Amino acid sequence: MFMTKNIILFFLILILAGCQPQKQVENTPIQVKVVRVVSGQTFEVMGLGEQPNLVSQVRLIGIDAPDLRQRPWGDNAKEHLQELIAEQPVNLEFDIEAQDKTGRIMAYVWKEKLLLNEQLVKDGLVIFAARSPNHKYDLKLERAQQWARLMGQGIWNPEKPMRVSPAEFRRVNR
Repeated sequence: MFMTKNIILFFLILILAGCQPQKQVENTPIQVKVVRVVSGQTFEVMGLGEQPNLVSQVRLIGIDAPDLRQRPWGDNAKEHLQELIAEQPVNLEFDIEAQDKTGRIMAYVWKEKLLLNEQLVKDGLVIFAARSPNHKYDLKLERAQQWARLMGQGIWNPEKPMRVSPAEFRRVNR
C-alpha cells in the first residue's frame, strides 16, 4: 500500500510539473545594416555575429523571388526590396531553422512595424513559398498572396503575368 501511494504521488508530481508553463526561448530581433541587395529575396548585411567586418547573406523566409534573368519580374522584385529597405537598419527575426543549405541566414525582415517578406508578396513581386520547418508567418504570407492575386498586382497582372514560377525557371535555366 505504501508503494502504491508513492507511485501515485510520483505520477501526480509528474503531471503537475508537466502543467507548469514552459519557459519560452527569447527570440529578440537583431538590428542590422544592409550593405547590398542581391535579389528580391536576398541581401547582404555587415557585422552579423561575432565578426563585425564580416558580410553575411540573408534570405527572406517564406518567399521565392523571380530570378534576375526573369525579366522584368526579377529586376522589379530586387528594386522594390531596395526601396523598402532604403538604406535604413532592419530587424531580423529568426524562426526554427536559422540557415539554409547554402549557408545563408534565413529571417523575417522588419522595418519598423512592416514585415518586408509580407509586403513583397502583397505587392505581387514574389511568391509565397512555405518551407519547413519555418512556418511562423505562413498564414500571413498566404493571405498576402491571395490579396495580390485578387488585385492583379505585379506578377499576377492578368495583362502581363509571370507564366513560369521562379523555381521552375531556375530548374530549366541552370
